Amino acid sequence: MNNKAKVTTIPSSIVTRDLEKLSAPTGNIYESLVVVAKRSRQISSKVKEELNNKLADFASTVDNLEEIFENREQIEISKFYERMPKPTNVAIDEFFEGKIHFRKPNEEK
Repeated sequence: MNNKAKVTTIPSSIVTRDLEKLSAPTGNIYESLVVVAKRSRQISSKVKEELNNKLADFASTVDNLEEIFENREQIEISKFYERMPKPTNVAIDEFFEGKIHFRKPNEEK
């Protein structure tokens, strides 16, 4: 029998977060996650709109050799956006830095 421990590698895209630090601004981990999720959706929507606007500049209805060149430009733009940090990571960083302002409607009264 082989008693060697299995070595697992963690993808570099996975980041461990301190749950106490995450829950500190709201006092509740679930409320913090809701705030981060909403901000992440805002960022994602903004980036998607920006990408679609840039790709629309290269859109054509004509099939010819020039389309291949334009397609390469579209691919490069898409690759650039794929390399950008994920919206969730950006939102969490903003949350930790205090850049996200949130309110609790039921406590405002």
